Amino acid sequence: MPTTPQELTRLHRDEATVERVVELLDRDGLAIVEDYLSPEQVAAKRADLQRVLDEVPTGRNEFEGFETRRIYALFAKTRAFDEEAVDPLLTGVLDRVLGDAQLSAPVGISIGPGESAQPLHRDDAVYPLGDPKPELVLNTMWALDDFTEANGATLVAPGSHRWSEPRPPEQVETVPATMPAGSVMFFRGSLLHGGGANRTDRSRLGVILHFCAAWLRPQENHVLGVPREVVRELPPRLQDLLGYGVTGPFVGNVDGRHPRKYLA
Repeated sequence: MPTTPQELTRLHRDEATVERVVELLDRDGLAIVEDYLSPEQVAAKRADLQRVLDEVPTGRNEFEGFETRRIYALFAKTRAFDEEAVDPLLTGVLDRVLGDAQLSAPVGISIGPGESAQPLHRDDAVYPLGDPKPELVLNTMWALDDFTEANGATLVAPGSHRWSEPRPPEQVETVPATMPAGSVMFFRGSLLHGGGANRTDRSRLGVILHFCAAWLRPQENHVLGVPREVVRELPPRLQDLLGYGVTGPFVGNVDGRHPRKYLA
């Protein structure tokens, strides 16, 4: 098991293929792709998210973080991540890992100075299906600041997605998933992880695009959370990811019809 951040395998955008990312997800539970966004893209996304964050309160509990601001209903409030949600690498990995998928809990996360480390958790634990579970959840974390050990880089326990038995927290070795701004980390919903403590005087901003299998109920209700007039203008694949799709022959239909017919 890796024990230092340097031992986490890192890919550059040019060498990141669906096959390579899935290989690392199978082995480690995560895959970091550095420099996936350009500095100009990072700056534009940070500016737009800061506009939203200025109106967002800090968290209400230890899990949300009392010094952390979270942008829920992300696709109702910004267009900053429309392209990333349907990025070919991301959707290729989704198709391989989850098959039909939908957005579950996309959220912007600004970890503020003085924030403590988030409790370790598995994102697929919200679904009480027992272990071993099928593949239910896949996440991407997009770094809009440099993620460092000091400012709250996500703590991960590589390989924990393969553990057959739970382990007490004191026996779980974690490493910070450090990465430069513009990077993206793919990680399985079964991987133990948590936001790190921010011991600096500046906030650390990232965006999680959190996906679940399309046959599950997502954590957020996007059909109510994202106004219909906004959804009408989005690409069809993103409409599907927000709940306007059908899985198999019937799951997600509206009065026997495809839900996109009701956007017109």
